[in-house]
Amino acid sequence: MQERKAWSINGALGIGIIVVLLAAAVFSIFQSYYLFGALLFLVAVVLISGITIVQPNQSIVVIFLGKYMGTVRREGIVITIPFSVRRTISLRVRNFNSNRLKVNDVNGNPIEIAAVVVFKVVDAAKAVFDVDQYEDFVEIQSETAIRAVATTYPYDSFTNEELTLRGNADEVSSQLTAELQDRLQVAGVEVKEARLTHLAYSTEIAQAMLQRQQASAIISAREQIVQGAVGMAQDAISRLEADNVVDLDDERRVAMINNLLVAIVSDQGTQPVINTGTLYQ
Repeated sequence: MQERKAWSINGALGIGIIVVLLAAAVFSIFQSYYLFGALLFLVAVVLISGITIVQPNQSIVVIFLGKYMGTVRREGIVITIPFSVRRTISLRVRNFNSNRLKVNDVNGNPIEIAAVVVFKVVDAAKAVFDVDQYEDFVEIQSETAIRAVATTYPYDSFTNEELTLRGNADEVSSQLTAELQDRLQVAGVEVKEARLTHLAYSTEIAQAMLQRQQASAIISAREQIVQGAVGMAQDAISRLEADNVVDLDDERRVAMINNLLVAIVSDQGTQPVINTGTLYQ
């Protein structure tokens, strides 16, 4: 089904024609032209049945004897096909807030997720004839798309090597919008934006996942500290030897590296120990 323009005329012009027809009908009856007057009155009644009002950013789907005759988008008072069934479809931008859905992310972790979908109808004929109750269709397909996207990404990751639901909101929003557009195109609906409004681990694993996040964060931080400490120790020994400050053999070099690493990596402040002898006594 493809939207097309329905027959219609300007309401002011149509009402003027109706007034003229009614006046002519009354005048004809007074002049004893009863048949002609009745005919004019009948034509006026037929035109009156076609009067309809179209609000801004609304459209009227015209159905006559079970057949789609077209869509009226001209706002204001218009006269369209008489004795037709007319359905009003809003073309305004609307929001749909999904329920909080419980799904599993790509790693199998149960999460709670919800989103807001901004959409509008761009093809009234498809919205009326290609789906049954397009508002319900948008709701069901939106929740289906949210579930599909949620199972594609992990909730979170500390490696920064993959997209995540929590850390890549713009990318996830773009993916969700594209997924929804593919699903809702059949209903003549254009998706303006789809963005997550709620994202959390399910209550039954929230505490365990919090501990896991904390452990992962500690490990990630420790890796960076160790890498930095090794680089600092190497730089310190290289500069000391390059400036001929000390002449270290392998044993002394190992001892200095050990002391530097302990001082840098330790969580607590180090306590210096003054050695008055040598490493060999």
